[in-house]
Amino acid sequence: MELKFSASPPSARLLNLMLFDFGIPSISPMSPSAYVAPIVDSTSSFKSDIFAGKVLFCTGGASGICRGMTEAIMRHGANAVIIGRRLDRLEQASKELSAATGRTCIPAQADVRQPNSLQEAAQKAINAFGRIDFVICGAAGNFMAPISGLSENAFKTVIEIDTLGTYNTVKATIPHVRVTKGAYISVSATLHYNATPYQVHVSAAKAAVDALSNVLAVEEGPHGVRSNVIAPGFIAGTEGFDRLSNKDDQSHGFSAPLGRFGDVKDVANAAVFLFSDAASYVTGQVIPVDGGSEHLRSTFFPYPQSVLDPTSMQKLMKGKL
Repeated sequence: MELKFSASPPSARLLNLMLFDFGIPSISPMSPSAYVAPIVDSTSSFKSDIFAGKVLFCTGGASGICRGMTEAIMRHGANAVIIGRRLDRLEQASKELSAATGRTCIPAQADVRQPNSLQEAAQKAINAFGRIDFVICGAAGNFMAPISGLSENAFKTVIEIDTLGTYNTVKATIPHVRVTKGAYISVSATLHYNATPYQVHVSAAKAAVDALSNVLAVEEGPHGVRSNVIAPGFIAGTEGFDRLSNKDDQSHGFSAPLGRFGDVKDVANAAVFLFSDAASYVTGQVIPVDGGSEHLRSTFFPYPQSVLDPTSMQKLMKGKL
């Protein structure tokens, strides 16, 4: 239905009368402010000792979302092993996480693309703590590139880090997680739910991660092991946020029913729930943590201009193309 006005728009009172005639609810002259969801700490909802005696094994745990999840799990009583390629970064993060939580976090240098190094990291966790209860498969790589400008090697690299890295992490830890009847969380994304230009590599990789986790849930459920996926949306303050940012649009083309960008704590809270006994009947699920933004999302950059003229993207992007 389209209402056409021959002159100036009608007053709010007249417009309400017109809408009433069509059976449409009236409108207020002044719209109320939209709700903005609060950012809360997991300790406000979960007891501080729910993970006492548990051990977390987290790839990518030295920074960003995975570090936030690791800290939250540790704040609830778990010790942790964080895995990455840069030992200096791992050692610094481990010290900071231990100091912040009062628990023990140790670094394990490994490349998720190399199965042997992950097996050694898993053994380091067993030597230090005697068990592995929870695993976060969070190592990831991303950058912006159109298919026409993406080399085969670049595409392969992201698949190797995200998809193969998740698979290798599962293979290295599953014997230990079966013993503890533990759980997996794989970190995915929402980019592949709708086609996202310049993100074919990570879209393909994360779609595969979702499928991998679902099969893991089915195969390992009878062994007492659960597997779920967390798919973060636009999480402010992270490297991924910066890489997908539009310098000329501070809103980044973003809109969410819950009124704000995501926070690392939002993802951490979901992880605490999924590893907790409260989620003992939750497995094989993909859980977006995006404030409902996926239902409203469009492309991050002007379309079709951004794909017709890739050079125009250079001026808009904060990160490198």
